[in-house]
Amino acid sequence: MSRLLSIAAVVLIIATSVPMHAQPQTAAPGSALSRVAAAKAKQHSLTMIQGNALNSTNGQMSNVVVRLRDARFGRIVDTQVTDKSGLFEFKAIDAGTYVVEIVANDQSILAASQLLNVNPGAAVSAIVKLPFRTPALAGLMGSASTPSATALAAHAALSTVAAVVPTSPVSPNK
Repeated sequence: MSRLLSIAAVVLIIATSVPMHAQPQTAAPGSALSRVAAAKAKQHSLTMIQGNALNSTNGQMSNVVVRLRDARFGRIVDTQVTDKSGLFEFKAIDAGTYVVEIVANDQSILAASQLLNVNPGAAVSAIVKLPFRTPALAGLMGSASTPSATALAAHAALSTVAAVVPTSPVSPNK
């Protein structure tokens, strides 16, 4: 019983020795501390990355998934779907270095922006554009979009042909 009384006495002493004003303080409206906190909150809310998602021919990419990745740590910060004009906006982000990625349905990365350095309170613009890709053997059947000779040379390079040498003169002899 005396042990229980001594524990109760220690608890009572500790409880009465902590001042009542040790509670967390909130800044009074209009005080300097309140203005600093409001400025920091406003700065954080204004820090954003906005931009466009474009295909390889600079056409807008509507309703595609874009995600914001922290370039320092590799973590995904946010994911959005572009609007009908291919625009996106990541709001209220922390200052840092980021990359915006266009993501396929299988979660593979189709394209990425350049490194974006964002300072507190800054708005940064980004363009994420798909790379230009020529379909394999495009133009072999007479398409005007890719010359046949270029497609043949590309196919020869891919199939480890060392060189393509013409066997007859290319230009007429004079």
